[in-house]
Formats: sequence, structure tokens, C-alpha cells
Amino acid sequence: MSAQQIPVVVLAGFLGAGKTTLLNHLLRSARGTRIGVMVNDFGDIGIDAMTVAGQVGSTVSLGNGCLCCAVDVSELDEYLDVLTRPELCLDVIVIEASGLAEPQELVRMVLASGNRRIVYGGLVEVVDAAEFGATRQRHPETDRHLALADLVVVNKADRVPEEELRAVRETVTGLAERAVVVEADHGRIDPELLFDRVVPEGEIAGQMSIEDILYADEDGHAHVHAAYDTVSLTTAVPLHPRRLMAFLDSRPEGLYRLKGFVDLGAADPDHRYAVHAVGRFLRFYPEPWPAGEERLTQLVLIGSGVDAGGLRKELAACEVGGPEDAPDEHSMWGLLRYVPRADEPEAEA
Repeated sequence: MSAQQIPVVVLAGFLGAGKTTLLNHLLRSARGTRIGVMVNDFGDIGIDAMTVAGQVGSTVSLGNGCLCCAVDVSELDEYLDVLTRPELCLDVIVIEASGLAEPQELVRMVLASGNRRIVYGGLVEVVDAAEFGATRQRHPETDRHLALADLVVVNKADRVPEEELRAVRETVTGLAERAVVVEADHGRIDPELLFDRVVPEGEIAGQMSIEDILYADEDGHAHVHAAYDTVSLTTAVPLHPRRLMAFLDSRPEGLYRLKGFVDLGAADPDHRYAVHAVGRFLRFYPEPWPAGEERLTQLVLIGSGVDAGGLRKELAACEVGGPEDAPDEHSMWGLLRYVPRADEPEAEA
């Protein structure tokens, strides 16, 4: 079932960009979310139990339901098997790449994994706003890495004047093609951009957590997360697969994640389709309709600077307009390209 798949997020960026700071922020913000961390950087995860334990193969509990292990990239799949054991009940896995790692190789290994319990969760590239120009000179491959990213975090935004920050963002946006670009101070992005954060029992979604209080600014305000938008859509009218794929193939700038279930009506009356999209990655997972459940399309779209009204209008245009608009026998072909076969690993999107 798609709901049981664990998203694997690749976190990359050159030395000093702030990857570990961002990762520590995610861990502090975990609350009820169980995060598995795979560290290839051997840097300083700010947890007393780990200065990343110092050797490949070590796995350390971080005390809040999260786990951390230091890994050799060549054995990535082996450690994915370890962290996806059902008894660990992890909600997300984050791979922090070495500052000199090749993110394309890590992404390729995740996509090629035969582990059916994982799903690709995107490549997050962290750049240092204050050192961006110098980093590009020192590491010309920066441009290529940005072109691969699904989400770019322009970190240390508080350290540069507004005009310089605007110039950095414009350059990054031009290099990063369809990636979502957000700004952050001290790696503070909202975890909801990357994964579904679990709300512990008894806690109200959206209320301040103890982490928000402990790590508040000196003026008492909680750290500001990178802004993002969430758009929800529920409709009882089936969607036309061909128009749905046209929408997904031209996903608007700023739309980073899409998840939920799709009713394709007469095109496949026996199944609903779980959909998972992150950046340019897209997969559909057909599953039988639960007995007695109302047949609905339910989607959540997450991004930065998206036009909520425009998205709703585009998705409404995907609805089947009546018997004369019924999908034909070829209308599923485009969508079925994104349904993984049971006998093969995930392929690159």
C-alpha cells in the first residue's frame, strides 16, 4: 500500500551551506514524527549521543523516536533495508550527503532501490546566500547540482542585504529550473514542505510545541519558517485521466508536493489511484476501493507562492463533464507510465 511507503529525502549542499543545521532543525521539530537519518558527512549532528558515532555502521537512537546511522554510500540500499524494518515505524528517512558528494548519484541509488517500502521524497539542495558567488567559483558543479534539485533552500538569508539576497535568489531560480526556491535563516524551513509531520495524541495541529518555545528568538517569537502554501481539493466528480496528466505534466512553478487519491471513474471503476509527486517525480499506485467508502478525489498540494485559486480552477477543469466526456480506451496510457510494476524497482522520473 502506498500509505506505508516511507519517503526518502536527499539533503545536499556544499560544505558550510547549513545542511546539518537544517537537519537538526527538522529533528527538533519532529514532535511525534519518527525520522531516520542517514549521515554520509560525519559532521556534527547536535545530539549528545552522536557526533555521528564516528564509524560506518553505527546506529544511534536520538531519544525522540528518531534514529541516526553513519553510512557508506556504497551500502546505501543495505541501510535503507535496516531503517525500513516495520518495527521501527519510521515516518521519513533523510539522507544527509557529504558536502563533496554527487547528489545525482544518491538520487539515482534511491530511485533504483528494490526496497518496496520506500518512495523518493525529493532532492533538497542547500546554498549559502552569503557565500553563493564564491561557492560557484570554487565548485563550478554547483549549477549542475541546482538543476537537479526539487527544492532549493537559500540559507543564511539573514546575513546578506536585501538587494544581494534578491540577486542570489534570481540566479538560483534561473539555475534550478522547475525547483521550488525558499529562503531560510539557520536552516529553519517548515518540515511540512518535506514530509507529513505527525501530530502527537492530545496535541492540536498547528499549536506551538515545546520546541517552538525552546528555540524561539530572543524577542519571544517562534522562528519563522519558510513560507509555504497548502491547497486541498475534494470532489465527488471523477477526473479525466488525460486532462489530469496534462495538469501534472505542466505543474506550475512553486508546486513542490502533491498527494492524495484520485477517482478516475469509468476509466478504472475498480480502483482508486494514490498519487505521490515531489518536484518532477511522479508515481500512481492503484488500489481497490475500500468497501463502503464514498468515491472521492482528495488531493493536497503543497508549495511556495502558488496560486491557490488557479490550481483549484485547473483541477476542476480535469473533472469529467458528463457521458459525452467519458474517457476512451486510450486515455489511461499516459497515466499508466507512472505506475511502478511489481517486478521492477522504481525508475527515474
